[in-house]
Amino acid sequence: MYAQALNAVLERLAAAARDAGRPLPRLLAVSKTQPATAVAEMASALRASIPPGASAAGTACAPAFGENYVQEALAKQSALVSETLEWHLIGHLQSNKAREAAAAFDWVQTVDRDKLVAALARHRPAGLPPLNVLVQVNIDDESSKHGCAPEEVPALAAVIAAQPRLLLRGLMAIPAPHPDPGRRRDAFARMKALFDALAGQYRQVDTLSMGMSDDIELAVAEGATMVRVGTALFGARGQRPEAGIRD
Repeated sequence: MYAQALNAVLERLAAAARDAGRPLPRLLAVSKTQPATAVAEMASALRASIPPGASAAGTACAPAFGENYVQEALAKQSALVSETLEWHLIGHLQSNKAREAAAAFDWVQTVDRDKLVAALARHRPAGLPPLNVLVQVNIDDESSKHGCAPEEVPALAAVIAAQPRLLLRGLMAIPAPHPDPGRRRDAFARMKALFDALAGQYRQVDTLSMGMSDDIELAVAEGATMVRVGTALFGARGQRPEAGIRD
């Protein structure tokens, strides 16, 4: 069902990487509001997209899915317990959900404050590998968005790196959706500069998560190593379960 849409996205990623002379970024399928059946179908399509004996960066390892809400993700994980999937939290995380998030996700991409770092580290189960963490940056200083200010990245990164139950992997951002592509590209370029500075300080930093369905090419041109794609893969999203309940 999703093979055609997936192939179109993979072709866009490959063309963008080729045109920019950059490595192929990893594809994170944003499955928020999608039912577990859709996740299972997309996972099958992702696995089928990898040629035998190959491991393309865009579909490397287990199929990866991004969720905005902890409770919605937990329900899907329960329904898909037989699947080997990688789960990323890409929505704002309240501290009172840190216990559940620390145990349920492989990655949390939206860490933006010290309090959340401490809570995630405290609740990451000892039997699991360290939790992969990205610092969310409010790169355009939008009052409606979460994320730390660019100048706060070094201090927050140091707090994360000091936690043995967390693994600092890089940065994440959702730039303002300016109609002018040049302004979007500028935001991506500023994120890349922040990322390069961080990677120069921490050898484990390897992930710059930025770019979505309508600006993949701009993000890849500026150095995204992971893109978060929902609409271009699944189509328009419906209303999520239990709409109105904030996680």
